[in-house]
Amino acid sequence: MSLHWALICHGLITLTIVVSFLCGQWPIFQGTPISSIHRFLTFGAYQYFLRFIGAVFGDRGTNLILSVEYYCCDRPNPILQLIYLAIIGTTYYIIVKTSFSYIPGYYLSEVHRYASSLAVAVGILLFLVTSFSDPGTVKADNVSRYLSAYPYDNIIYTEKECPTCKIPKPARSKHCSLCNRCVARFDHHCGWMNNCIGERNTRYFLAFLLWHFLLCIYGTIAIGLVLAGRLKELQIVHVLTVYYGVDNSLRSLAPYVVQTFKWQDYISWQKKLIEARASTAALKANIAGMTTEGKPRESKCKSFFRQSLLQDTEAIVKKNVYDKGFFHNLYEVVFPVSTRASFLHTKSKSG
Repeated sequence: MSLHWALICHGLITLTIVVSFLCGQWPIFQGTPISSIHRFLTFGAYQYFLRFIGAVFGDRGTNLILSVEYYCCDRPNPILQLIYLAIIGTTYYIIVKTSFSYIPGYYLSEVHRYASSLAVAVGILLFLVTSFSDPGTVKADNVSRYLSAYPYDNIIYTEKECPTCKIPKPARSKHCSLCNRCVARFDHHCGWMNNCIGERNTRYFLAFLLWHFLLCIYGTIAIGLVLAGRLKELQIVHVLTVYYGVDNSLRSLAPYVVQTFKWQDYISWQKKLIEARASTAALKANIAGMTTEGKPRESKCKSFFRQSLLQDTEAIVKKNVYDKGFFHNLYEVVFPVSTRASFLHTKSKSG
Protein backbone atom coordinates (compact mmCIF):
# COMPACT_ATOMS: atom_id res chain seq x y z
CA MET A 1 0.00 0.00 0.00
CA SER A 2 2.90 2.38 0.80
CA LEU A 3 4.36 1.79 -2.68
CA HIS A 4 0.97 2.55 -4.21
CA TRP A 5 0.75 5.93 -2.46
CA ALA A 6 4.39 6.69 -3.22
CA LEU A 7 3.69 6.23 -6.93
CA ILE A 8 0.59 8.43 -6.70
CA CYS A 9 2.53 11.19 -4.93
CA HIS A 10 5.33 10.93 -7.48
CA GLY A 11 2.83 11.29 -10.32
CA LEU A 12 1.11 14.29 -8.74
CA ILE A 13 4.40 16.07 -8.04
CA THR A 14 5.57 15.46 -11.62
CA LEU A 15 2.26 16.72 -13.01
CA THR A 16 2.41 19.84 -10.81
CA ILE A 17 5.93 20.66 -11.99
CA VAL A 18 5.07 20.15 -15.67
CA VAL A 19 1.88 22.24 -15.44
CA SER A 20 3.69 24.96 -13.50
CA PHE A 21 6.55 25.13 -15.99
CA LEU A 22 4.36 25.17 -19.11
CA CYS A 23 1.23 27.01 -17.91
CA GLY A 24 2.23 28.91 -14.77
CA GLN A 25 2.16 32.28 -16.54
CA TRP A 26 -1.51 31.89 -17.56
CA PRO A 27 -3.85 34.46 -15.94
CA ILE A 28 -5.93 31.68 -14.36
CA PHE A 29 -2.95 30.71 -12.18
CA GLN A 30 -2.01 34.24 -11.04
CA GLY A 31 -1.58 34.40 -7.26
CA THR A 32 -1.52 30.60 -6.91
CA PRO A 33 1.32 28.21 -5.99
CA ILE A 34 1.43 27.20 -9.68
CA SER A 35 2.51 30.74 -10.62
CA SER A 36 5.11 30.81 -7.83
CA ILE A 37 6.56 27.47 -8.92
CA HIS A 38 6.70 28.75 -12.51
CA ARG A 39 8.68 31.85 -11.47
CA PHE A 40 11.05 29.69 -9.43
CA LEU A 41 11.65 27.21 -12.26
CA THR A 42 12.09 29.79 -15.04
CA PHE A 43 13.90 32.58 -13.18
CA GLY A 44 14.22 32.26 -9.41
CA ALA A 45 16.14 28.98 -9.24
CA TYR A 46 18.85 30.29 -11.58
CA GLN A 47 19.19 33.52 -9.61
CA TYR A 48 19.52 31.61 -6.34
CA PHE A 49 22.08 29.36 -8.01
CA LEU A 50 24.12 32.40 -9.13
CA ARG A 51 23.99 33.84 -5.60
CA PHE A 52 25.15 30.53 -4.15
CA ILE A 53 28.05 30.30 -6.62
CA GLY A 54 28.99 33.91 -5.85
CA ALA A 55 28.92 33.29 -2.11
CA VAL A 56 31.05 30.14 -2.34
CA PHE A 57 33.45 30.88 -5.21
CA GLY A 58 33.25 34.67 -5.54
CA ASP A 59 33.14 36.69 -8.76
CA ARG A 60 35.36 34.20 -10.58
CA GLY A 61 32.78 31.44 -10.14
CA THR A 62 29.89 33.71 -11.15
CA ASN A 63 31.75 34.85 -14.28
CA LEU A 64 32.44 31.24 -15.20
CA ILE A 65 28.73 30.37 -14.96
CA LEU A 66 27.79 33.46 -17.00
CA SER A 67 30.33 32.56 -19.68
CA VAL A 68 28.85 29.04 -19.89
CA GLU A 69 25.37 30.60 -20.18
CA TYR A 70 26.62 32.91 -22.95
CA TYR A 71 28.09 29.99 -24.87
CA CYS A 72 24.96 27.86 -24.50
CA CYS A 73 22.36 30.56 -25.22
CA ASP A 74 24.04 33.32 -27.25
CA ARG A 75 26.53 31.48 -29.46
CA PRO A 76 26.20 28.64 -31.99
CA ASN A 77 26.81 25.36 -30.17
CA PRO A 78 25.84 21.69 -30.53
CA ILE A 79 24.54 21.21 -26.97
CA LEU A 80 20.83 21.04 -27.85
CA GLN A 81 21.63 18.84 -30.85
CA LEU A 82 23.34 16.36 -28.54
CA ILE A 83 20.41 16.58 -26.10
CA TYR A 84 17.96 15.78 -28.93
CA LEU A 85 19.99 12.75 -30.00
CA ALA A 86 20.23 11.63 -26.37
CA ILE A 87 16.46 12.00 -25.85
CA ILE A 88 15.43 10.11 -28.96
CA GLY A 89 18.14 7.47 -28.49
CA THR A 90 17.31 6.86 -24.81
CA THR A 91 13.56 6.83 -25.48
CA TYR A 92 13.89 4.31 -28.28
CA TYR A 93 16.26 2.16 -26.20
CA ILE A 94 13.71 2.05 -23.35
CA ILE A 95 10.93 1.12 -25.78
CA VAL A 96 13.07 -1.65 -27.27
CA LYS A 97 13.96 -3.08 -23.86
CA THR A 98 10.42 -2.91 -22.44
CA SER A 99 8.11 -3.48 -25.42
CA PHE A 100 9.92 -5.45 -28.13
CA SER A 101 9.64 -8.66 -26.09
CA TYR A 102 5.86 -8.42 -26.63
CA ILE A 103 6.15 -7.86 -30.42
CA PRO A 104 4.76 -9.77 -32.23
CA GLY A 105 1.75 -9.80 -29.97
CA TYR A 106 -2.02 -10.08 -30.03
CA TYR A 107 -2.52 -6.84 -32.01
CA LEU A 108 0.94 -6.05 -33.44
CA SER A 109 2.89 -8.05 -35.99
CA GLU A 110 6.68 -8.39 -36.14
CA VAL A 111 6.88 -5.77 -38.90
CA HIS A 112 6.58 -3.05 -36.23
CA ARG A 113 10.02 -3.94 -34.92
CA TYR A 114 11.49 -2.80 -38.24
CA ALA A 115 8.91 -0.05 -38.92
CA SER A 116 9.73 1.66 -35.63
CA SER A 117 13.46 1.55 -36.36
CA LEU A 118 12.87 3.02 -39.81
CA ALA A 119 10.60 5.75 -38.40
CA VAL A 120 13.24 6.82 -35.86
CA ALA A 121 15.98 6.72 -38.51
CA VAL A 122 13.95 8.97 -40.83
CA GLY A 123 13.39 11.43 -37.97
CA ILE A 124 17.13 11.59 -37.23
CA LEU A 125 17.88 12.00 -40.95
CA LEU A 126 15.50 14.98 -41.20
CA PHE A 127 17.10 16.42 -38.09
CA LEU A 128 20.59 16.18 -39.59
CA VAL A 129 19.49 17.59 -42.95
CA THR A 130 17.83 20.57 -41.27
CA SER A 131 20.80 21.12 -38.97
CA PHE A 132 23.49 21.15 -41.64
CA SER A 133 21.66 22.60 -44.66
CA ASP A 134 22.11 26.14 -45.93
CA PRO A 135 19.14 28.23 -44.71
CA GLY A 136 19.51 30.66 -47.61
CA THR A 137 22.55 32.76 -46.81
CA VAL A 138 22.51 36.14 -48.54
CA LYS A 139 25.97 37.15 -49.75
CA ALA A 140 27.41 39.77 -52.05
CA ASP A 141 27.41 37.38 -55.02
CA ASN A 142 23.72 36.45 -54.75
CA VAL A 143 22.08 39.48 -53.13
CA SER A 144 20.91 40.90 -56.47
CA ARG A 145 19.01 37.69 -57.22
CA TYR A 146 17.32 37.73 -53.81
CA LEU A 147 16.41 41.40 -54.30
CA SER A 148 14.64 40.44 -57.53
CA ALA A 149 12.93 37.43 -55.93
CA TYR A 150 11.71 39.31 -52.83
CA PRO A 151 10.85 42.94 -53.69
CA TYR A 152 10.10 45.57 -51.05
CA ASP A 153 6.49 46.32 -50.18
CA ASN A 154 7.49 49.71 -48.69
CA ILE A 155 5.17 49.01 -45.75
CA ILE A 156 6.91 46.42 -43.61
CA TYR A 157 10.07 46.08 -45.69
CA THR A 158 11.90 49.03 -47.17
CA GLU A 159 15.24 49.37 -48.90
CA LYS A 160 18.06 49.30 -46.38
CA GLU A 161 21.55 47.91 -45.88
CA CYS A 162 22.70 45.34 -43.36
CA PRO A 163 25.10 47.24 -41.08
CA THR A 164 27.10 44.06 -40.40
CA CYS A 165 27.34 42.44 -43.83
CA LYS A 166 27.40 45.79 -45.69
CA ILE A 167 25.05 44.50 -48.40
CA PRO A 168 21.43 45.41 -49.24
CA LYS A 169 18.82 43.51 -47.21
CA PRO A 170 16.22 41.76 -49.40
CA ALA A 171 12.64 41.87 -48.17
CA ARG A 172 11.84 39.25 -45.50
CA SER A 173 15.54 38.69 -44.78
CA LYS A 174 17.26 39.23 -41.45
CA HIS A 175 20.76 39.23 -40.07
CA CYS A 176 21.15 36.47 -37.48
CA SER A 177 23.43 37.64 -34.67
CA LEU A 178 24.12 34.05 -33.58
CA CYS A 179 25.24 32.80 -37.00
CA ASN A 180 26.55 36.23 -38.10
CA ARG A 181 24.95 36.09 -41.55
CA CYS A 182 21.95 37.43 -43.44
CA VAL A 183 19.31 34.80 -44.19
CA ALA A 184 16.68 35.06 -46.93
CA ARG A 185 13.04 34.69 -45.82
CA PHE A 186 14.30 34.35 -42.27
CA ASP A 187 11.98 32.54 -39.87
CA HIS A 188 14.00 32.01 -36.70
CA HIS A 189 17.22 30.63 -35.30
CA CYS A 190 16.57 27.15 -33.96
CA GLY A 191 18.82 26.17 -31.07
CA TRP A 192 17.82 22.51 -31.42
CA MET A 193 19.16 22.54 -34.98
CA ASN A 194 22.03 24.92 -34.21
CA ASN A 195 21.03 26.56 -37.48
CA CYS A 196 18.83 29.28 -38.89
CA ILE A 197 15.50 28.36 -40.48
CA GLY A 198 15.12 30.30 -43.70
CA GLU A 199 14.26 30.19 -47.37
CA ARG A 200 16.16 27.04 -48.32
CA ASN A 201 15.57 24.75 -45.32
CA THR A 202 12.09 25.66 -44.03
CA ARG A 203 10.81 22.61 -45.96
CA TYR A 204 13.16 20.30 -44.08
CA PHE A 205 12.25 21.87 -40.73
CA LEU A 206 8.50 21.50 -41.35
CA ALA A 207 9.04 17.92 -42.51
CA PHE A 208 11.00 17.28 -39.29
CA LEU A 209 8.14 18.65 -37.15
CA LEU A 210 5.44 16.77 -39.05
CA TRP A 211 7.37 13.50 -38.99
CA HIS A 212 8.00 13.69 -35.24
CA PHE A 213 4.34 14.53 -34.64
CA LEU A 214 3.37 11.41 -36.57
CA LEU A 215 6.11 9.44 -34.80
CA CYS A 216 4.66 10.39 -31.40
CA ILE A 217 1.18 9.32 -32.52
CA TYR A 218 2.53 6.05 -33.90
CA GLY A 219 4.48 5.34 -30.71
CA THR A 220 1.50 6.12 -28.48
CA ILE A 221 -0.84 3.87 -30.45
CA ALA A 222 1.73 1.06 -30.67
CA ILE A 223 2.43 1.09 -26.93
CA GLY A 224 -1.31 1.18 -26.27
CA LEU A 225 -1.79 -1.85 -28.48
CA VAL A 226 1.04 -3.64 -26.68
CA LEU A 227 -0.70 -3.00 -23.36
CA ALA A 228 -4.08 -4.02 -24.78
CA GLY A 229 -2.52 -7.18 -26.20
CA ARG A 230 -1.04 -8.12 -22.84
CA LEU A 231 -4.41 -7.58 -21.15
CA LYS A 232 -5.98 -9.83 -23.77
CA GLU A 233 -3.33 -12.54 -23.60
CA LEU A 234 -3.27 -12.69 -19.80
CA GLN A 235 -7.07 -12.38 -19.62
CA ILE A 236 -6.71 -9.76 -16.88
CA VAL A 237 -10.15 -8.22 -17.47
CA HIS A 238 -11.75 -11.67 -17.43
CA VAL A 239 -10.01 -12.60 -14.17
CA LEU A 240 -10.92 -9.32 -12.47
CA THR A 241 -14.58 -9.41 -13.50
CA VAL A 242 -15.29 -13.15 -13.12
CA TYR A 243 -13.11 -14.22 -10.20
CA TYR A 244 -12.80 -10.98 -8.21
CA GLY A 245 -16.22 -9.48 -8.94
CA VAL A 246 -14.95 -6.15 -10.32
CA ASP A 247 -17.50 -4.32 -12.49
CA ASN A 248 -16.75 -4.49 -16.21
CA SER A 249 -16.41 -0.73 -16.59
CA LEU A 250 -13.58 1.70 -17.12
CA ARG A 251 -14.16 3.33 -13.74
CA SER A 252 -13.84 0.02 -11.91
CA LEU A 253 -11.06 -1.55 -13.94
CA ALA A 254 -8.80 1.50 -14.39
CA PRO A 255 -7.30 1.46 -10.83
CA TYR A 256 -6.23 -2.14 -11.35
CA VAL A 257 -4.87 -1.72 -14.86
CA VAL A 258 -2.99 1.55 -14.28
CA GLN A 259 -2.02 1.80 -10.59
CA THR A 260 -0.61 5.32 -10.77
CA PHE A 261 -3.76 6.96 -12.15
CA LYS A 262 -6.74 8.02 -10.02
CA TRP A 263 -9.97 8.39 -11.99
CA GLN A 264 -11.73 10.44 -9.29
CA ASP A 265 -8.90 12.97 -9.26
CA TYR A 266 -9.21 13.30 -13.02
CA ILE A 267 -12.98 13.92 -12.80
CA SER A 268 -12.48 16.50 -10.05
CA TRP A 269 -9.80 18.25 -12.09
CA GLN A 270 -12.09 18.36 -15.13
CA LYS A 271 -14.89 19.94 -13.05
CA LYS A 272 -12.53 22.60 -11.70
CA LEU A 273 -11.29 23.33 -15.22
CA ILE A 274 -14.85 23.82 -16.49
CA GLU A 275 -15.69 26.09 -13.53
CA ALA A 276 -12.54 28.14 -14.13
CA ARG A 277 -13.41 28.61 -17.79
CA ALA A 278 -16.94 29.71 -16.88
CA SER A 279 -15.60 32.20 -14.32
CA THR A 280 -13.15 33.63 -16.86
CA ALA A 281 -15.91 34.07 -19.44
CA ALA A 282 -18.15 35.81 -16.88
CA LEU A 283 -15.31 38.12 -15.84
CA LYS A 284 -14.66 39.10 -19.45
CA ALA A 285 -18.36 39.84 -19.95
CA ASN A 286 -18.42 42.06 -16.82
CA ILE A 287 -15.32 43.95 -17.95
CA ALA A 288 -16.86 44.50 -21.38
CA GLY A 289 -20.03 45.82 -19.75
CA MET A 290 -18.09 48.19 -17.50
CA THR A 291 -16.15 49.67 -20.41
CA THR A 292 -19.33 50.48 -22.35
CA GLU A 293 -21.38 51.59 -19.32
CA GLY A 294 -21.89 55.32 -18.95
CA LYS A 295 -20.90 56.15 -22.53
CA PRO A 296 -23.49 58.03 -24.63
CA ARG A 297 -24.97 55.94 -27.40
CA GLU A 298 -23.67 56.81 -30.81
CA SER A 299 -26.06 57.74 -33.53
CA LYS A 300 -26.54 55.15 -36.24
CA CYS A 301 -25.00 57.53 -38.75
CA LYS A 302 -21.81 58.00 -36.70
CA SER A 303 -21.52 54.31 -35.98
CA PHE A 304 -21.93 53.55 -39.68
CA PHE A 305 -19.11 55.86 -40.72
CA ARG A 306 -16.94 54.63 -37.85
CA GLN A 307 -17.50 51.04 -38.99
CA SER A 308 -16.74 51.92 -42.60
CA LEU A 309 -13.46 53.61 -41.65
CA LEU A 310 -12.45 50.62 -39.54
CA GLN A 311 -13.26 48.26 -42.39
CA ASP A 312 -11.17 50.33 -44.79
CA THR A 313 -8.29 50.38 -42.32
CA GLU A 314 -8.47 46.60 -41.84
CA ALA A 315 -8.52 46.14 -45.60
CA ILE A 316 -5.30 48.14 -45.91
CA VAL A 317 -3.60 46.29 -43.07
CA LYS A 318 -4.63 42.89 -44.36
CA LYS A 319 -3.26 43.60 -47.82
CA ASN A 320 -0.06 41.53 -47.77
CA VAL A 321 1.82 41.32 -51.04
CA TYR A 322 3.72 38.28 -49.79
CA ASP A 323 0.57 36.28 -49.10
CA LYS A 324 -0.17 34.61 -52.43
CA GLY A 325 -2.60 32.01 -51.17
CA PHE A 326 -2.15 28.81 -49.19
CA PHE A 327 -1.11 26.54 -52.04
CA HIS A 328 1.27 29.03 -53.65
CA ASN A 329 2.87 29.78 -50.27
CA LEU A 330 3.23 26.05 -49.62
CA TYR A 331 4.78 25.60 -53.09
CA GLU A 332 7.28 28.34 -52.26
CA VAL A 333 8.26 26.50 -49.07
CA VAL A 334 8.65 23.11 -50.76
CA PHE A 335 10.39 24.56 -53.83
CA PRO A 336 12.33 27.65 -52.68
CA VAL A 337 12.89 30.43 -55.17
CA SER A 338 16.67 30.02 -55.03
CA THR A 339 16.41 26.40 -56.24
CA ARG A 340 14.49 27.24 -59.40
CA ALA A 341 15.92 27.68 -62.88
CA SER A 342 14.63 31.25 -63.09
CA PHE A 343 16.73 32.20 -60.06
CA LEU A 344 19.86 30.72 -61.64
CA HIS A 345 19.02 32.45 -64.90
CA THR A 346 19.00 35.78 -63.08
CA LYS A 347 22.54 35.04 -61.97
CA SER A 348 23.79 34.60 -65.54
CA LYS A 349 22.10 37.84 -66.59
CA SER A 350 23.57 39.81 -63.71
CA GLY A 351 26.95 38.25 -64.33
